[in-house]
Amino acid sequence: MKRGGVVPWSPRAQAFRLPGRHGYAVEFSPYLPGRLACAASQYYGIAGCGTLVVLDQNEAGIHLFRSFDWNDGLFDVTWSENNEHVLVTSSGDGSLQIWDTENPSGPLQVYKEHSQEVYSVDWSQTRGEQLIVSGSWDQTVKLWDPAAAQSLCTFKGHEGVIYSTIWSPHIPSCFASASGDQTLRIWDAKSPRLPVIIPAHQAEILTCDWCKYDQNLLVTGAVDCSLKGWDLRNIRQPVFNLSGHTYAIRRVKFSPFHATILASCSYDFTVRFWDFSKTDPLLETVEHHTEFTCGLDLSLHHLGQVADCAWDETVKIYSPSSLTAAA
Repeated sequence: MKRGGVVPWSPRAQAFRLPGRHGYAVEFSPYLPGRLACAASQYYGIAGCGTLVVLDQNEAGIHLFRSFDWNDGLFDVTWSENNEHVLVTSSGDGSLQIWDTENPSGPLQVYKEHSQEVYSVDWSQTRGEQLIVSGSWDQTVKLWDPAAAQSLCTFKGHEGVIYSTIWSPHIPSCFASASGDQTLRIWDAKSPRLPVIIPAHQAEILTCDWCKYDQNLLVTGAVDCSLKGWDLRNIRQPVFNLSGHTYAIRRVKFSPFHATILASCSYDFTVRFWDFSKTDPLLETVEHHTEFTCGLDLSLHHLGQVADCAWDETVKIYSPSSLTAAA
């Protein structure tokens, strides 16, 4: 089945309850319109187990398709780019799990090499690569081939917790990492000892993402409540600086349909939509959660559709007016 394919969708918001589970990450399926995965944890991820929830959405609402439990909190999730049924999650026990929605008995594979919480996992989107990158509180990044029994490489250099690891959608073997050491680093998986180091904030950086339309542009979000854009051709200063959140920014995502639009979610309970090309860049603020908003994704299939999740035990899918207007 091919990725993508844009279809219209109703802007009506829908919600799904995660009883006893606090949402950390959501990601739309790159293959199946309306399918969404959520990584969630008991007791706010501090203790207890975790659950991978796979949801299907239609005009009648959001429905549970499959769920998988793990014996520690789950902090991130990513879909396979070559199999519509396969996902990878990352956990508080230092492990990664590969799941198959057609095999509900348990994980296909478990990788346990990180020594602390794995807060980020991402599957490469560039053609010809089937690689996974993970970032951990043990200050290392690891590279994985899902067909191999152990990691391919370990990337060292960060001097703080690693919160985010994201593959470039344009450049093969290239990924970014964001850390509590206040740096954004750009790595070549073939030359792991020579990253580009960007001192991006004077605060812990919790998230980063690549622009879908410009291979040189990334955005970072940090505890200082700001979003900063970085052009890899000149990293001396940011190309944009967006402010408005009142607490730490937990996740940021560039739009798959608009070159200058991005979304961010925060511990201030809000999701904000921005157009960094405008004099007044804040397009819209959505406040429909009652706890830290941790997970965020923008659909590849439905123009203007967004999913988020929060510690208030809910997943929400909606179409903000700012993205509908931009369409």
